Amino acid sequence: MISSFITITPMTTPGREKTRPTTTSLLSAARSAEHATPFLVMDLAAVDEQIRQFRELLPNVFIHYAMKCNPEPRVLQQVVASGATFEIASLAELRTLLHAGIPVDDVIFSNPVKIAEHIDGAYAAGVRTFAFDSLAELDKLACHAPGAQVYVRLRTLDINSVVPSEGKFGVDLDEAVELMVRARSLGLVPSGIGFHVGSQMMDPYSWTVAIIQSATLMRRLEREGIRITMLDLGGGFPARYEGETPHLAAIADAIRTALADDLPYPVDRIVIEPGRGLVADAGIMVATVIGTAVRAGTSWLHLDVGAFNGMMESLETRNTLRFPMTDSKSSPGTRSWHVTGPTCDSQDTLLLDVDLSADLVPGDRVFIHTAGAYTTCYASTFNGFDRPQTYCLDADFEL
Repeated sequence: MISSFITITPMTTPGREKTRPTTTSLLSAARSAEHATPFLVMDLAAVDEQIRQFRELLPNVFIHYAMKCNPEPRVLQQVVASGATFEIASLAELRTLLHAGIPVDDVIFSNPVKIAEHIDGAYAAGVRTFAFDSLAELDKLACHAPGAQVYVRLRTLDINSVVPSEGKFGVDLDEAVELMVRARSLGLVPSGIGFHVGSQMMDPYSWTVAIIQSATLMRRLEREGIRITMLDLGGGFPARYEGETPHLAAIADAIRTALADDLPYPVDRIVIEPGRGLVADAGIMVATVIGTAVRAGTSWLHLDVGAFNGMMESLETRNTLRFPMTDSKSSPGTRSWHVTGPTCDSQDTLLLDVDLSADLVPGDRVFIHTAGAYTTCYASTFNGFDRPQTYCLDADFEL
């Protein structure tokens, strides 16, 4: 059963949207649930719907969910039920899938630098596709995953992502050619090219540029007798926080066009690794107001969830990733609040200048939308505060 959606804030320019889609069931559950806060509510039907949209807009593309952004077991089961599979970065993630009884035949190990024992364990479990971007990694793979399919991680330009991911990984074209040739000499199968445009990418053209780079590499590899069979377009698909966000349709159109126009030959397997763009909009974090104060003329709202126990991306992005927020009062009179967390760390602040009900008091609740990704997985018990629990709505809208 697919949840119905409500939309807050109208559409703006074509190809971009300024909306916060929240399933009516999800918003209702977040407002009515009596669980101890903080907690995250995930709408599994919304996850299914998002996978359906990816499949509809990018037909014949294989979806490998980036499970790092929300490894909740029921979310993982929904991904499988919706016809997608996974990409992993560690043996622990693979074991989570195995423990849940999820097949791992199609799993790809996309971390370019892996612990040797993790390669051993993944290879023993049946994983046969591994990313790399260095000679040292090739030596490890040749030793611990002999004969495996390997794909090189290309460095891409950071055009306009909110959470850049490049710099730590990726190689230029010259080095990519050398590494793929070296992989072949080590008995590995140099079968693919991968890239990542940066998390929460706001410009569809970034995929175009990266595909063109990949096409150039394909031509150069072909001259070395290497034809690839997999092109991994990575993640970066954005969720809808505050502000304008490109439609998934606009990104998919850019990808389809570049694949059709720029590749020198057809590739058997085109892969994407959506994480945030698949689950973020399906989650609401529920927190309780634990205090209010006015300091130097600024109104502060203290919650029982903060950067260290569930909202780390607020700190990571210096409060620029603006999670939409509503509250249980929904009063007509509003106030601009600095919303902060429960710890004694001065950096534990979620957002500045958030319009919420002016009459909020301790015990009221605040709902943090677009919170289904990179929240609970980052959470710690720093300063002794609890991690949020996760509750999932099933097809009958029951927690």
